[in-house]
Amino acid sequence: MKSIRSKTRIRHKGVLAAVIVTVSAAIISLCGTTVMTFILEYTGNAVISLGVPVAEYYENAENIQDENLVDNLIDEVYPARMVYQLTYNHELGNETSYSINVLSSSVVSTNTGNVGEPVPADENESDNNIQTDTDQSSADVVSRHVYSGNTYTREQLYNYSFTRKFYTVTSTTSLTNSILKPEEFLNKDMTISHGSETPQILIFHTHSQEGFVDSVEGDDTTTIVGVGDYLTELLTTKYGYNVIHDRTVYDYVDGKLDRSKAYTYAERGIEAILNENPDIDVVIDLHRDGVSENTRLVTDIDGKRMAKVMLFNGISYSNACGDITYLNNPYRDDNLAMSLQMHLLGEAYYPGFLRNIYINAYRYCLHERGKSMLIEAGAQTNTYEEVKLSMEPLADLLDKLLKGEKAY
Repeated sequence: MKSIRSKTRIRHKGVLAAVIVTVSAAIISLCGTTVMTFILEYTGNAVISLGVPVAEYYENAENIQDENLVDNLIDEVYPARMVYQLTYNHELGNETSYSINVLSSSVVSTNTGNVGEPVPADENESDNNIQTDTDQSSADVVSRHVYSGNTYTREQLYNYSFTRKFYTVTSTTSLTNSILKPEEFLNKDMTISHGSETPQILIFHTHSQEGFVDSVEGDDTTTIVGVGDYLTELLTTKYGYNVIHDRTVYDYVDGKLDRSKAYTYAERGIEAILNENPDIDVVIDLHRDGVSENTRLVTDIDGKRMAKVMLFNGISYSNACGDITYLNNPYRDDNLAMSLQMHLLGEAYYPGFLRNIYINAYRYCLHERGKSMLIEAGAQTNTYEEVKLSMEPLADLLDKLLKGEKAY
């Protein structure tokens, strides 16, 4: 628990960070985008060095407390929790990523996500005693063959304003009608390109140290990596895909949690795997989200209590400078098409399971393949079992998507 003095110190830092951001914005508006890289490098580092805390979005105004007001203002102007790949190494052309320490965390003290939906008070209590038997036959795994949720017509979905409602967009970027092209995206072929005689899917974790409320320190089978093990098992044994699960640690350096170059290290790692396995068609970066400590992302599917899941797109576009050319992603449209089609399958088969698709300005590692996804499974306030079980409907949706099924 932080002391009052500590909170006051943080608030002062937040005010100073707001000044930095505001002055930077003014300079950019006067000088144009030629100074953009310089501004991003130095003001980004300044904001991060001040320790701007993760805060709520104003869209969740009912959750805001007076003591968080300044932090909320900072986060609305400059959403610090999503400050990934803000600086640029001109010599190497590498991206650098940052993450912000959470003020009150559980197992892992970093937060890289957005605030999720509040749940009823009885769900907010940590429920570490819940045990679910996942040593089960394939027949016991959640899998649906009949719609139980919402479906939409192509006429509805081709309308930009209608389809835009499936997205949450951070304030650093915009999902314009020149970026979100529903008709084009919904008609893209998302089927997997070849059989399982060679690897088809790569799963990895840029942030391998992300854990849950009951994760065991030092045991990666109880972290997001363990969740990746289960997703790999499902896709391999139940659905017949040839999957590589990269369990490499990219965010723990010299015995310390270090997110400063996690995306750079991950990019190098997965590029090596893709070079060795050029037939890989699908690349999934599996994370867990970070939310306020009183938020639980849970739902019930076929009698199983599990975490909600969010699909995430980086679009290499910021409001400040437009297209971020040094983070070019030639597969941006394919990435967006994949998440949209899968979200609509989720709406149809598993209503309430998928949160809105999250859009941020930067690229992450989504530029290696057209069928690339960053997936946020649950959050640090979920139990490991809740997040593990969420892989069952997720695997089913991936299978449906890669077999060409469309819910419209």
